[in-house]
Amino acid sequence: MAEPPSESHPEDPNRQQGEESSTETQRTLRRMTGVDESWWRGLVVPGLSVLLALIVGGIIIMVTDVDAWRVMGENPVAAIGEMLNDVWVAYRALFMGAFGSVRAISETLFTATPLVLAGLAVAVGFQTGLFNIGARGQMFMGGLAAVWVGLHVDLPAILHITLAILAAIVAGGIWGGITGLLKARTGAHEVITTIMLNFVAAFFVLWALKTPAFQAEGSNLPQSAPLPETVRLPPIFGEQYRVNIGLVIAVAAVFFVYWLMYRSTLGFEFRATGFSPSASVYAGMSVSFLLTAVMFISGGLAGVAGATMTQGLPPYTVTSNFAGTIGFDAIALALLGRSHPFGVAWAGLLFGALIAGGRSMQAVAGVSVDLVIVMQALIIVFIAAPELVRAIFRLKKADTEPTQLTKGWGA
Repeated sequence: MAEPPSESHPEDPNRQQGEESSTETQRTLRRMTGVDESWWRGLVVPGLSVLLALIVGGIIIMVTDVDAWRVMGENPVAAIGEMLNDVWVAYRALFMGAFGSVRAISETLFTATPLVLAGLAVAVGFQTGLFNIGARGQMFMGGLAAVWVGLHVDLPAILHITLAILAAIVAGGIWGGITGLLKARTGAHEVITTIMLNFVAAFFVLWALKTPAFQAEGSNLPQSAPLPETVRLPPIFGEQYRVNIGLVIAVAAVFFVYWLMYRSTLGFEFRATGFSPSASVYAGMSVSFLLTAVMFISGGLAGVAGATMTQGLPPYTVTSNFAGTIGFDAIALALLGRSHPFGVAWAGLLFGALIAGGRSMQAVAGVSVDLVIVMQALIIVFIAAPELVRAIFRLKKADTEPTQLTKGWGA
């Protein structure tokens, strides 16, 4: 008797295609909602990149140990032991300088605050498919706006600080929004426009600080008058520690960005545009508005980072380079944190610890603080070359996904 035909053949190509499509749809939905049961996979490559950077940094310390090399020929065992001891002393000083006391933790958190805010600014752009290189310029404009409010508005402390922060958000947002508008209307590449606007902002700040509206009385330097106490960010742990309520603002920004990108309709549209602008247009989304809006939000976050540098950094006298290299470090933070707000927060804490602990490492172990910059650069290199990390540790690609910048953790 002939067997009845089966309803579905195990090798039916249509069925396999349908299952693959369903699986891909589920993965996409998890990426769009920011939820995935295997979110930890997104930490593998960043974590191993940090480990590799520390290993290479240790090798650099050993290679540059002149005293050990002098006795290498006579007693190589003792020389190698001295090198390893120097690495231990240096990294112990690095850790103690970052987390070894209340003051050390305070310095780490103080250093991490603007890094987290600027990293969030870049991460928001990444998730929408935009490479925001302009965080430095947006920090300049936001910080300068906060300084102007501080010097020319007289309000009680709570209102004064709030108004200065809002001014920084608006100024940084407008500076970022210019790039988004140019991208939306003319197709101008955001990398080019943000780099150019960085120069414009830097030279504008240099000029502005020489004008009577900002310059300290009797000074010929590009330097502002001291900000009044009512606009300074109050310390959290007392006057003897530098960490201030800017940290609270940064933590609030992390949760705000998470809610915005993964719990709001606008955030869904931002990330949908990052996945496929053409599909977003087909779905009825206004890509021009979304590009402008996301760059405004990105610039606003960077503007707040600039405000924390002007309102929270003693002696509260602003110079023309108050933004430092934070705007460029933010790119590394967004990469290390996989463009996820919580990932950026941990990356900011890591970089804050490296910078704060680097000072202690230099003082205790005699290791140049430039080694911290080298380790930061190595972390970026390894993050940018995930296949190299997989090859070194012999990991399968499935164990270290995702690799696309616009995806959240566990995508």
